[in-house]
Amino acid sequence: MDKLILIPGLACDGGLWYAQLQALPARWSASVTDVAERSASIEEMAQRLLAEHAGPLVLCGASMGGMVAMEAARQAPARVRGLALLGTSARPETPDIRQLREQAIGLFESGRADEVLRANVPFAFDRRHPELKALARSYLEMVLRVGAAQLVRQNRAVMARPDARMHLPQLRCPVLVASGESDSLTPPDCAREIAALVPQAELHLLPLCGHMLTMEQPGAVNALLLDWLARLA
Repeated sequence: MDKLILIPGLACDGGLWYAQLQALPARWSASVTDVAERSASIEEMAQRLLAEHAGPLVLCGASMGGMVAMEAARQAPARVRGLALLGTSARPETPDIRQLREQAIGLFESGRADEVLRANVPFAFDRRHPELKALARSYLEMVLRVGAAQLVRQNRAVMARPDARMHLPQLRCPVLVASGESDSLTPPDCAREIAALVPQAELHLLPLCGHMLTMEQPGAVNALLLDWLARLA
């Protein structure tokens, strides 16, 4: 049976993949990994994932999860049959975003996570989405469920992430790249860059969609994944 591993984004859990888990065929034996909750770096997350899941793998990562997927493909290219990268970037951290993360980490550590998240969660979505309030509430509940300690640890991991652009041209597996057209956290140019670097990449930009593709446009994401997986099989 083929094995599909779903890798959540920063401070997210299996709730991020709820709609996909309902739609994926049983033949893929899809599961959500929690390596991000037990590791201190992107490299360690990828190493744990590879150690905990035997055999050839298809990896689907959202945001930080995409960074983990790309790193796993670097560490074990022969074991990765395909990559689906949603709303992610291959670039290293920029000084400006590093400074913003450091400020946020200080607030998380001082017990102000709820305050910071409530102010910033709406920026993860397309402001025109008809279900914006409900989506923001679900996302906030998930991040608070994961907790402030994970917010701090995973932000630090993302800040220190490797430059995946160095190895992407060597990938030989099929790669699905998707981004929300109005993603302000990881702009579509990041997806275009990945697709341009990978020999077997296909790029899709989803309208009326920000950073949280699996939640904002679950039907469109499911359709892309199911078609891509069918061709991969």
